[in-house]
Amino acid sequence: MSRLSKKSPSLCTDLPLDNADICKKLDLLRQLLRSCFGPTGRLKQVHNNIGGHVVTTSTSSVLLPAISSSQPFINLIKTSILNHVSRFSDCGLFAAILCLSLIEQAKQSGLRGNVAIRVNKHLLGLCTSYLQGEDCGCKVKLDFCSSQSLITLARSVISSKPTCVLTEPETLHISRLAVQAFLLTVPCSSPGIVSLGKIVTVSVEGHGVLNSAVFPGLLLDMPDVFTIDKVENLSSDALLMVLFSASLAGDLSELGDGIIELHPGVDTDSQILDQLLELGKQVVKDEVKLFVCQKVIHPVLQQYLRSHGIIVIERLGITLMEPLTQLTGAQPVATLHTTIPAKAYGRVRDLRIRTFGSKTMLHLHPPGECAICTMILCHRNETMLSELKVVCQKTEHVLRLTLREPSALLGGGCTETHLAAYIRHKSMKEIPETVSALGCSQTECLLGVEGFCRSLEAVAAALEHDGGSSLMDLTHAHHWSHPADVLTAHMGDSLGSCGCGLVESSPNQKWTYFNSKYPQFSPAPLSEDASVQPHVLDSFTAKLNALQVAVETANLALDVRYLIQDVN
Repeated sequence: MSRLSKKSPSLCTDLPLDNADICKKLDLLRQLLRSCFGPTGRLKQVHNNIGGHVVTTSTSSVLLPAISSSQPFINLIKTSILNHVSRFSDCGLFAAILCLSLIEQAKQSGLRGNVAIRVNKHLLGLCTSYLQGEDCGCKVKLDFCSSQSLITLARSVISSKPTCVLTEPETLHISRLAVQAFLLTVPCSSPGIVSLGKIVTVSVEGHGVLNSAVFPGLLLDMPDVFTIDKVENLSSDALLMVLFSASLAGDLSELGDGIIELHPGVDTDSQILDQLLELGKQVVKDEVKLFVCQKVIHPVLQQYLRSHGIIVIERLGITLMEPLTQLTGAQPVATLHTTIPAKAYGRVRDLRIRTFGSKTMLHLHPPGECAICTMILCHRNETMLSELKVVCQKTEHVLRLTLREPSALLGGGCTETHLAAYIRHKSMKEIPETVSALGCSQTECLLGVEGFCRSLEAVAAALEHDGGSSLMDLTHAHHWSHPADVLTAHMGDSLGSCGCGLVESSPNQKWTYFNSKYPQFSPAPLSEDASVQPHVLDSFTAKLNALQVAVETANLALDVRYLIQDVN
C-alpha cells in the first residue's frame, strides 16, 4: 500500500494586481518583450536549468512557449497572446506590450478596476470603428495590380526579426521570394470556390541567403544518385507515377490488424517478397516512371524497379503527402494485396534534377496548372535558418490575410501614435456623452483615456532601443525617432522621415515628446500622392485582432478578484 499524505489546501491570492510579486513579474515580462520589439530588437537566449536545447529568438511565437512560469496570472496573458499568434501569425509582441502597458497604466492612475474596464472597452470600440472606416488616416489600400505593396508588407514582417541577421539586399530578396511563392499558391483560373495551394519549404544550411529561390512544383529529396542519368531524359506531358501510403518494407507488422495464421514450413518472408515483386511487375507493365512511398520500400523491390528504369523515392513522410497528391492527382495506395487501380496513378509533366549544396532534389512539374510551389531557403547557420523559416511561414500567412481584407496599416509606430491622437481628440469632443454612457466622473474618464493613449504610445516607443527619444508630429500624428547623439537644436535636420516613411520633416513642422502635454488635435489626412509610398506596413487583419486581444486580455486581468491555485 502506498504511503498516504495529507492533501495541502489550495493557495488563494486576493486582488492579484495588488500583489508585489505578481506586479514585479508582470513588469519583468513587459520589459523582456519590449526589448525584443522591432527591427533593432534585442535577441533572447532561453534555456532551462538542466540543459537542453538553447533557443535564440526575438519572435513571440518562439519566445513565449520557451518561457515557463509557475504564476497562473502570467500564463493567462501568455496563453491569450499565443492564441492570437496561432491564428494570425503576426503582431504578437504588439498585443503583449499593449496589454501589459494597459494594466500598468490602470494601476498607476488609481482608477477603480471596473471603471478602467468600461473606459478601455469604449475606446476599443472607437479604435475599431475608425480603423474599419473609409476615412481612416493610417490605413492604405493594397494594389494587387502591382507587387510593390505586397513586397513592402512582406519586407516589414521579415525585417522585424533581427535573429535572421539579414542584410538589406538579403531582406529584399527574401521578401520578393515570399511574395512570388504566395502568388504561385493563388489559382489563376479555378471556377467556383477557390482553394489556395501550398508552399513547401526546404532548408539548406551553410549557403548564402541570396542563393534562396522559389520553384513552381515540388522538390523531393533524392538519395538515389544512381538514377540521375535516367532522370535527365524524362520529359513528357504525362509521366505516370504511383504513391503508396502503406509500408512496402515487407514486415508482418505492416500487414494490418487482425490474427495471422501461419502454416508449418511456410516461409512468410518469401511470400511477402513475392507479393511485393508482383506489385513491381504491374507497375513496370503500366509504364510507371516514378514510384514514391511514404514509408520504407524493401531493398529487393527497389532494385527491381530501378533495373527497369523507374525512379524510386522512399520515406517521403506525411507532410509531403498532401502537396504531392494535389500536384499529381495521385490517390495514395494503402495496401499491397490488390492490383493498383488505373485511377490511382498520378501524372507529372517532366522531372528534373536540382542541386543545392549537399542536397540533390527531384523537381516535379505539374501536368497542368497547380498552386503548389517549393521555397528553397539558404542561410549561414542553423539558428538563423530556423528563424528565417519561421518568419517566411508567418509572412505567407500575413499575405494570405490580404485576400480577405486588401488593406494594411502604417508601420513604424505611426498607426499607434495616430490612433492615440485621434482618441484624445474624439474623447474630448464627446466627453459629456461618454461620461453619461459609462457612468463615471469626467476625471475618471479622462484618466482612462490618457492611460489608453499612453499605452498605445508605449508600443511605438518600444521600437527605440538605442537610447533615442520618441516624438509625434502635431500635424499628422506620426511617430518619429530622435537619435540620442543628435542635439535638440538640429532636430529638424536629423529626423529625416517618420516611422512609416510617408512624411518628411520640414522646418515649419512641430513635434512633441511622448508623455508630454500638448494641445489635442485632429490628425490631418495625408496628401494622395501616388509617387510617395510607405516604407513600412503592418497587416491590417492581424493588427486589428491584436488590438482587440490586448484590450480584452488587459480587461480580463483587471477583473480578476482571486487566484486559486492547487499546490498538490
